[in-house]
Amino acid sequence: MAIASGQKSEAAWGRMSLDSGFWILEEEQEPQDQIVEMQQVVEPQQRGQVWIESPYLRSLIAGGLAGTTVDLSLYPLDTLKTRLQSSSGFSASGGFSGIYRGVGSAIVGSAPGAALFFITYDSIKRHLTPSTPTIAHNAQGKPFVEHGANGGRGREAGVHMLAASLGEVAACAVRVPTEVVKQRAQASQHPSSLSALTYILNQRHTRGLGHVWMELYRGWSITLLREVPFTVIQFPLWEALKRWRIHHTGKTEVSGIEGGLLGSVAGAVAAGITTPLDVLKTRMMLAKEKQPMLSMLKQILRQSGPSAFFAGIGPRVGWISGGGAIFLGTYQWASNVLGGLEDI
Repeated sequence: MAIASGQKSEAAWGRMSLDSGFWILEEEQEPQDQIVEMQQVVEPQQRGQVWIESPYLRSLIAGGLAGTTVDLSLYPLDTLKTRLQSSSGFSASGGFSGIYRGVGSAIVGSAPGAALFFITYDSIKRHLTPSTPTIAHNAQGKPFVEHGANGGRGREAGVHMLAASLGEVAACAVRVPTEVVKQRAQASQHPSSLSALTYILNQRHTRGLGHVWMELYRGWSITLLREVPFTVIQFPLWEALKRWRIHHTGKTEVSGIEGGLLGSVAGAVAAGITTPLDVLKTRMMLAKEKQPMLSMLKQILRQSGPSAFFAGIGPRVGWISGGGAIFLGTYQWASNVLGGLEDI
């Protein structure tokens, strides 16, 4: 069989293969063409409208929506948990009455806090995770495009831990002041979150702005000490569970419902492990006078014993397990919808 000259070299023509008894020539593809064709074959196409092109803006909006949704949904459980951990006792702190007391502060802090977390988390994750896709096979042996696995699972988990830690630091800049105000209202120290905030701000006349700042950020260190370990457990576990699910389905991304169910498991595990830190943080925020963390730790051990560090573990695990389902499920769904991967 003749080969046309003047068009391609022998290397460019590629190889000959036997097909139905005839020798045919197959033209080799450029590497980039192979990647594009492979993605078109094994990676599902988006089936909806892409509402927002920027992944960073998607993270910001989806995170804000997720934070507001979860805080409003589970606020009563959060109130009961706070009252169980209060040094005044459950009944003296309000018992089952007024379980939405302080909700105003939570609403103000929910969206910006969660949005700050996710924009930081996703930005660092995208920056440090290799962007070159690799081809993996699901449980049925079907190929699919897997992103970010080039550096190995250990490196990937390390990136998730770092991103989650820095995201939590950013979120706490908003969350801590609203937590202080919210928990004082929840523990019946003030009739509402506005009353609690007004009381703190009015102290600027007698004790100065520095004192007001310290009051609003009381418990900053213990909040980070609680939230960073919690997040370092929750998010790498969530990402690993999502990767496991994607590996079994071969889809581009998990659905909102799947993300929520996996988030519930990750949240429950992290909540149980970090309950002692949560008790310590709550006691420090509710104290009438600022008290060093080590001093508060000794006081709890002296007055109530080690068992006090697991006070409210049931409501906390239940609240965060449900919260993980709502928070991460809402985030996954909103992120998918805004990116065109899921229908509204």
